[in-house]
Amino acid sequence: MALIMSDVDRFEAARPRLEAIAYRLLGSSGEAEDAVQETFLRWQAADVDRIEVPEAWLTKVLTNLCLNQLTSARARRETYVGRWLPEPLLAGDTMLGPADTAEQRESVSYAVLVLLERLSPKERAVYVLREAFDYPHREIAEILDITEAAGQQIYHRAKKHVAGGKARTEVDEAAARRIVEEFLAAATSGRTEPLVRLLTQDAVSVGDGGGKIPARAKAFEGAKAVATFLRGLFRPSDAKRKYIGGAPDMYATTANGGPAVVAVVDGRVVGITCLEVTAEGIVAVRSQVNPDKLVRATRQWAAMDHGEGPLHTL
Repeated sequence: MALIMSDVDRFEAARPRLEAIAYRLLGSSGEAEDAVQETFLRWQAADVDRIEVPEAWLTKVLTNLCLNQLTSARARRETYVGRWLPEPLLAGDTMLGPADTAEQRESVSYAVLVLLERLSPKERAVYVLREAFDYPHREIAEILDITEAAGQQIYHRAKKHVAGGKARTEVDEAAARRIVEEFLAAATSGRTEPLVRLLTQDAVSVGDGGGKIPARAKAFEGAKAVATFLRGLFRPSDAKRKYIGGAPDMYATTANGGPAVVAVVDGRVVGITCLEVTAEGIVAVRSQVNPDKLVRATRQWAAMDHGEGPLHTL
């Protein structure tokens, strides 16, 4: 019995790292938890005493489960209602994983998670393992059953795709709050001009409602179009309150390390708007309002300090 408990303890010690890998690979906390649980079941069924390096074994099993999931997810997303966006995670969530280096913080930023959707499953796995968890190319090759040279080629190709986005600006918590305060003040002013000043000329706005909350599938493009849309989005209305169950309180926080607006009704997170910021201004506004992708955020919100309270109530 002691041996079984020891095996369980060894797995639990690895769980936070496994969950962080799976989240970056899948963009969903629920799917990440499922993949980690399946890894645990395979660990329990294995002859653990014959596994020389448990961490490597667990990482290989998990990564390949995620690769299978990504392949099937592509087919499912073809029937997804509206635009599919990753699930944002609030500050302090352990699933965000390591954030010691700029590369690690960048790899879990919301903007990069969106870009990772364009990669093949294998490109995504190589990028995540190398960039976020600093796995040597030799170990990545063993995990994915490819040659080291092939792994390096895949990594450079993936990194080139990800680097094709805008040069994002890293911000600390205080700066993130200031950005959100400015954004909310402009969005709730009832005018487009203050928003246009905050946005880059090629700014985009997109939302994910999963067919459960109204969200336009096609992105708004250009500062004027985005500002006009946001002015309407942040205008109070009975119809909006009916959909989400009340008047939302709007808070400034960070999600995936970047500035975010969190909309909360009676302790339930009903929306997270992630702002992608560059030196020129806000280049992207991505709103997650699909209730299925806000369950974990609601749990995290209940455990967080909400500072000075809401900035605005719609």
